[in-house]
Amino acid sequence: MKQLMVIFLAIGLHACQTENKEQMSNTSKMYQKKDIIAPVAKKESHIISTHGDDREDNYYWMRLTDEQKTAEKLDTHTQEVVDYLNAENDYTNEMTAHLKTFQDTLFNEMVGRIKQTDMSVPYRDNGYHYITRYEDGKEYPIYARRKGSMEANEEIMLNVNELAAEYEYYAVSGLSVSPNNKILAFGEDPVSRRQYTLRFKNLETGEMYDDEIENTTGGATWANDNKTIFYTRKDDALRSYKIFKHIVGTSAIDDVEVFHEEDDTFNALVYKTKSKKYIVIGSWATLSQEFQLLDADQPNGELRMFQPRERNLEYSIGHYDDKWYIRTNKDGAKNFKIMTTPEDATNQENWTDYIPHREDVFLEGTEFFKDYLVLSERIEGIAKVRVLGWDGSNDHYINFGEDAYLAYTSTNPEFDTDQLRVGFTSLTTPNTTFDYDMKSQSLSKLKQQEVVGDFNPKDYASERLMITARDGARVPISIVYKKGYQKDGKQPLLLYGYGSYGNSMDPYFSSVRLSLMDRGFAFAIAHIRGGQEMGRQWYEDGK
Repeated sequence: MKQLMVIFLAIGLHACQTENKEQMSNTSKMYQKKDIIAPVAKKESHIISTHGDDREDNYYWMRLTDEQKTAEKLDTHTQEVVDYLNAENDYTNEMTAHLKTFQDTLFNEMVGRIKQTDMSVPYRDNGYHYITRYEDGKEYPIYARRKGSMEANEEIMLNVNELAAEYEYYAVSGLSVSPNNKILAFGEDPVSRRQYTLRFKNLETGEMYDDEIENTTGGATWANDNKTIFYTRKDDALRSYKIFKHIVGTSAIDDVEVFHEEDDTFNALVYKTKSKKYIVIGSWATLSQEFQLLDADQPNGELRMFQPRERNLEYSIGHYDDKWYIRTNKDGAKNFKIMTTPEDATNQENWTDYIPHREDVFLEGTEFFKDYLVLSERIEGIAKVRVLGWDGSNDHYINFGEDAYLAYTSTNPEFDTDQLRVGFTSLTTPNTTFDYDMKSQSLSKLKQQEVVGDFNPKDYASERLMITARDGARVPISIVYKKGYQKDGKQPLLLYGYGSYGNSMDPYFSSVRLSLMDRGFAFAIAHIRGGQEMGRQWYEDGK
């Protein structure tokens, strides 16, 4: 939605400047009207004291509690906040009234490119093919599966349209099926607070269990006994901080607290290794992590520490065979490396290098298969997928035939397979899903995002440039435009830049941008420091 707003503004301003001189004149007159007065929020001093530091917030009075936000009847304070927000909206509507027809044209144009009925590419897991699909005129997805093959009868696991019928807002999260394929766990949020209630459905009978677990992150991790799940609760600040154990079919009152993260700079998490052998309890902060292990066959067992947290020691873990593989920045590996350690000797003193650190390659992630290790790497800002056998053979990058793009591993729940599900997109290529045969090194195109209308990718061109910043740093810029765009310095260009939290802004396709480019704009992404496009140092340099 934010991107839509930016593009509406950019095209609107351009329209005023170049397409309709009379409208521009009317706009100038409207801006000079004395009777259009911007609302001014009142100031009420409020002091916030944190770690001995006092900060004044004059607009703290606008803050509402969860109870105030969801109350059927507004109290005096809530009404005052709502009245001010309505005044801001009214002011905006008055100031942009001359653009209303053009806004409607743009909105209908952009929405018109979106296919209303759609279905995800099925993925296979534990004998079933899982699908997410949308029906025409329906707002919410239908989650379904077919046993054995796509020719089998469809089983609807969850029709979110039915669940959402009585709510103004509704979202589901974290669907997960028990190892015996009989029970579905999912989270629901009917108030847009990201505090999910866990629920359970019997997939054989279609009946919902009575269990309802409130204030969770929305996901459940199954132990191998088909009845025990682990989940995470949130504190008042919506930080995930406690892990609980629940037996399906029992009251949440009886749930056992497994872990409590008391440091408010860390978040708690839980997942199962792809090998299905371990439940992993994690604590995650920006510059430090810690993991503990539990045998997935023994959900009532004791946690075992993998490696205690240390400041500035970052690591994540994956299990294969009788070893752990660790992505880490240990020993000054700023761009990360892969180390390995025996299954029963996990302290860092036992870690040894497996894939060494490289100054020119940023290692972003790993995916484990029986015969292959798959790495997500970033080289000169481009996200690539690398495949290699466990013995080091068959080491290669997947070739997608373009120079500037985003490639990523997709949904890959199965361990014993040669098929790797990957995604690909570029500034001119809609998001595309492939199956990649890691043995034969061949790509099979499964689906490409459909752009409704007369879109032809050959009508557009993209470039990747390196621009020198004031301090001499070379900053990548990705640009896309419609062919015929004149590079004379007189044509409009919308520049987007974001550099923070290590989030990389990749050159991906967006059908919304077509409304810009078809009206003579170029669209550019500046891959500025603060992200990790050029490695971890790129993030550090943005601080």
